Amino acid sequence: MGITETTAFGGRYNMADHITIRPATGTWVIRAAGAVLGESSQALELTEGDYPAVIYFPRSDVSMAFFDKSETTSTCPYKGTATYYNLIAKSGTFADAAWSYEAPKDGVKDIAGYLAFFGGKVAVEQL
Repeated sequence: MGITETTAFGGRYNMADHITIRPATGTWVIRAAGAVLGESSQALELTEGDYPAVIYFPRSDVSMAFFDKSETTSTCPYKGTATYYNLIAKSGTFADAAWSYEAPKDGVKDIAGYLAFFGGKVAVEQL
């Protein structure tokens, strides 16, 4: 199976017929430890196979002062190497609360510069 793409943010494209990236509808917010950490109307929705959709936020819409890069990485054969970030809050550190593909593979380049968040550590909500 090959990679099928359209222009960046120009709609849907599929990689290996199981990853789809599209603009997320509406405005999305990230909340944790009683604070709003980010809000975006430029978020992306990534769906991969039967997994729940993941909302990716542009880094420019996230309060990066609350996040420190952790030593954790993981590798996805379709997306590439993920870098993780700890959330530093007054109530403590939430280890590996977010991740980002700094140099994603060709079929998912649109998520470069975006962060995704673990739902059990932060709340990701549509307004």
